[in-house]
Formats: sequence, C-alpha cells, structure tokens
Amino acid sequence: MAASHSFPRGWLAATLGGTVCALLAASMILSGHSAWEWRSGWEVGGERLLVRLDEISAFFLLLLSVVGFAGAVYSREYRPEDRHPRSARAGRMWWNAMVMSMGLVLTAGNGLHFLLAWECFALSAYFLVTLDRANAEVRSAGWVYLAASHAGTLALFAFFATLAAHTGTWELGPVHHLPDLARLYWLALLGFGIKAGVFPLHIWLPAAHANAPSHVSALMSGVAIKMGIFGLVRFGSWLPMPVGAGWVVAGLGCASAVLGVAFALGQHDLKRLLAYHSVENIGIILMGLGFAMIAASQGRPEWGGLALAGGLLHVWNHGLFKALLFLGAGSVLHAVGTREMSHMGGLWRAMPWTAGFFTLGAMAICGLPPLNGFVSEWLVFSGLFDASRHQTGAILGAVPAAVLLGATGALALACFVKVCGVVFLGAPRAEAAGKARECGPGMRGAMAVLAGGCLAIGLAPALFWPMLMRVATAWFGLGTPLDIPNRLTPLGAAHALIALAALAAGVLACRLLRQRTTRAVTWDCGYAEPSPRMQYTAGSFAGIITGWFDWILRPAVHAEPPEDFFPAHASRSSHTPETVLERIVRPCGLAILRLSDLARWFQHGRTQAYILYLCAAILALALAIPLSGGTHP
Repeated sequence: MAASHSFPRGWLAATLGGTVCALLAASMILSGHSAWEWRSGWEVGGERLLVRLDEISAFFLLLLSVVGFAGAVYSREYRPEDRHPRSARAGRMWWNAMVMSMGLVLTAGNGLHFLLAWECFALSAYFLVTLDRANAEVRSAGWVYLAASHAGTLALFAFFATLAAHTGTWELGPVHHLPDLARLYWLALLGFGIKAGVFPLHIWLPAAHANAPSHVSALMSGVAIKMGIFGLVRFGSWLPMPVGAGWVVAGLGCASAVLGVAFALGQHDLKRLLAYHSVENIGIILMGLGFAMIAASQGRPEWGGLALAGGLLHVWNHGLFKALLFLGAGSVLHAVGTREMSHMGGLWRAMPWTAGFFTLGAMAICGLPPLNGFVSEWLVFSGLFDASRHQTGAILGAVPAAVLLGATGALALACFVKVCGVVFLGAPRAEAAGKARECGPGMRGAMAVLAGGCLAIGLAPALFWPMLMRVATAWFGLGTPLDIPNRLTPLGAAHALIALAALAAGVLACRLLRQRTTRAVTWDCGYAEPSPRMQYTAGSFAGIITGWFDWILRPAVHAEPPEDFFPAHASRSSHTPETVLERIVRPCGLAILRLSDLARWFQHGRTQAYILYLCAAILALALAIPLSGGTHP
C-alpha cells in the first residue's frame, strides 16, 4: 500500500518541478531577456532538433505551466488510485505526455518536429478524454475528437510540406520575402482553427470537454485549444497575409463569440455549457487577432497593438478562469455524481469553497470588474474604438464588432446567472444534492491557485503591460517597441477601489447578519410546503433568451401538457443538439457511406462485368469528345 501511494507523490513532485521550471524560463523571456535557441547534434526524422523560446512561445508556455501545475495537484485527489485503479496510472502518464508535447509544439523550430509533437499532443489528449472508455458516450466523444484532430493534422501536413518545398528547408521562420506563400494561411486557418474550436469547426469540442475527467477538461479548454490560437498568432506574424485574411479571422471571431454563448444558454449539462463558452471566448481572442491583422495590413500598429494585446491577454485570462470553472464543475460532479443542472441546487451550503471559487470564475468570464476578464475585453474594446476613431476602412467592421462583443458579455452574464442560481442556490432538486460534501484540500488548493491568477491580473493589470507590448512588438516585427501608453494603470486603480468597496460591503453585511434577528415564516401564498419542483429549471430560466436563437439552436422539445383540471401527470423537456455536427456533418457522413456501399455493389468480382464497365467508360469518353468538323487551317 505504501508503494502505491509513494508513486503518485513522486509523480506529482516531478510534474510540479517541470512546470515550475517551464514557468521560470517563460517568465525570464517575457521580462526582457533575449530569445533562447538550442540545436541538437543528432537527427530526429532526418532533421536536427531545433528548440526556440521567444516572446510569443514564452507567452503561451507560461499559461501551460500554471494550468498544468493546478491540474496535476487537483488530479491526485479527484482521481485517486484506490478509486480508479485501472485508469489512474495511465491518466498520469498521458497527462505528462500531453503537457510535454504541447511544450514541444510551442518551442519547435522545425516544421517536421512541430507535426510530430502536434500528433503526440492529439493522441495523448484522446487517451485522456477516453479514460472512462467503458461509457459509450465517452467513446463516441473520443472518436469525434480524434477524427476532427486528424482532419486538422492533414491540413497542417499540407501546410508545412508546401512551406518546406518553397523555402527548401523544414526550419521555421519569417518568409515575408515570398509573397506566393500568402495563400498557405488558409490551410493554417483550417488546421489550427479546428484545434481552437472556431465556429463552425468546433464539432469535437462540446462532447470531448463534457465527457473528459474534469482536470483534463480544464487543461483542454484552458490550454489545448490555445495551441490552435498559438499557430494562428505565430504564422500570422511569419507569413505574408492574403488579402482579406484579417476580415475573415475577425468575422469568424464575431460568429464564434455570439453563437458560442447562444449554444451555451441552451445547455442543461454543466460541463457541456462550459465547453460552449470556450467557443465564445475563442471568438473574443480572434476578434483581437483579426483586427490586429487588419491594422498590420494598413500600417497602423498603434491601434492594432491594443486589439492584439487584448486578444493575447484573453488567452491568459480564459485559460485561468475557464480552468477554474471546470475544476469547480468537477468538484460538483465529484459530490453529486451528475452533470445535469436540474438535479442540483442548494450546494452553496454544503460546498461554500467550491461555490465561492466557481462564482469568482463566473464573474471573470462575464467580464465583470474587478476581475481579469474585464481587463482583456476592455483592451479589445479600446482597439476597436481606436480603429473607428482613425477613420480608416476598419471602421466598417470595428463598430459592429464592438456591439457584438458587448452583446456577448450580456448573454454570458445571463448564462452564468442561470448556472449559479440553478446549481448553488435554492433547494436541492435531488437526494444526491442534499447529501453533497465539500471537496478536499488538494482540489481546493488547485482552484485557489487559478483564482489567485484571476485576481492578480484584475487588481494589478499594469504589471502585465510590458509583457504584452513585448509580444505585440515581436508579432508586428518592429525593430523598436510599440509606443502605446499604458492603458491598464487607471484601470488597476479603479479595480482596486471596486475591490475595497466590495470588501467593505461584505464585512458590513456579515456584521449585520450576526446581529440578533427575529425569524418567522414568510408569507407562502397558501403553499404550506413548497417543493423543489416549484423552482426554475435550467431550461425554463433561459427559455426566453434561447428562443431568440431557435433558428440556429433547433432545440428538440418533448412535452406532455396537462389535460384536466387536476392532472395526474404533465412534463416538458428540451434538448439542444450540436447543430453543425448532428444536422450537417453527420448526415453528410451517412450520405458518403451510402455512396461507398453503392460503389461496393459494383465490385462483385465478375470479369465480364469489369470488361463491360471499361467499354462503357470508353464509349462515354468518345461521346464526350466533340467530333471535329469543317476544314482545318
């Protein structure tokens, strides 16, 4: 027994040590040290290994280190070996493989090795998603993820192979001197967009994030989908851009933001709801990146730098608060045993720490001050407003994008009011919710690390401005740093005042509640004993708002209305499908399978029939070729 417990402790110590080392290396580069590069003396796949850590890769590596650290701490208590003897050890192995392969993706300076690391990353994520492969739903989610990942890998293989053929080397770097390579960005957008979960390429994301263990969901949503963003940022800086690429990226960002939160509003599964919010926040990041690309094409880095800084900071912010929300959801799932929000309720009494951390993450993802989500969205807004003020062609897109970004924040707030109200407030809707207990110190400590990051960026955002400017300067390829005044200093002061006011109000409320008060039964309108069934459900809470998006959500409603004055039974339930997957991709796939079955019918092994096919093909070609007539010159 001692040996079985010593191994997880040793694994945890080694994993945390590796993430801390990576965090320190990334912090050194972002604090102003020069980029680091190392080339091996041996070959891997016929190419020497080239590892490069610069401002852009260090920015993403820092996020990987923090979320990898918190997830490793969380997993030891969330998925212990005594409760999961078969999968716990495999889960630790694949966790380390996934974190290491993502680190190699960020630092690879060779296209061939980038592809190898990318494939290792995809496979390790698949095995982590399907740790509970005895469940048919988990297996289905894993296969959809694997198919989508390999579709993206095929696009990236074509991208890197074509890039190597034109440059004569697999080594990666700026290729602005080759304008013919601009069209390759569309391949990069497809391959990296699938991994990032850009709408409508997100078909794998909801099921994979919902069915994976919660610490894996946190890593996938917080970091893994950012590998797609890393690819778009990296090669958006190195490649010559095709005409209109910035507008396409910004348009995809607007669509992902609005439709991602719309699909989230229609969900009753807690983790699936959080997964759709990943699509929403990827859209916000792409808004910043897309308008930065537009600014670069117009030679206006002064406002493009703000939009890019907002998008980049949202990479960090989304990684922190979304990982926190998934870990909080995992704590709820660990206590209640279900992801259905309509079977929860009243959990704040039994799980105050989880409720507090989850609420903090919910406030951050809604972009409420004084937390980090507001900081990055405010920078994106600033970039859009500056674009409209400069009277360039960007004003045609900046104003609608700002309106859509504001609408996205309002819809996200409505969604998380629903989540926090249905999950943590009210009365327990099921017996398991009434017996829930708070998670242990390891899980609470992991959530505290991520919550601390959300508070640090929210209360002291000016400290991160120099890092953002270094990354933005590197992305624009400028020889001198961007000369943009620090927009975060006044914001930090305002956030500090808001935090102090909130703290004072909380202390005052606690003192008032501690005073002796007279308790009495409230007027119950004639209902002597209200039941949990009288509360709002997850579906009814957001019913009006989701009705606005019925054209895309296409919910399936099953209703048995009451028939008499005293009905014995009545029910109503709804399910919001993944429209793109179930209404477009899956029917197309079935049609292709039917065509393949029809083609197989012709392959029956009769030689006479094959000769007949050949003759028919020759006849068809002869009829297709027009007969030449008249005289020839």
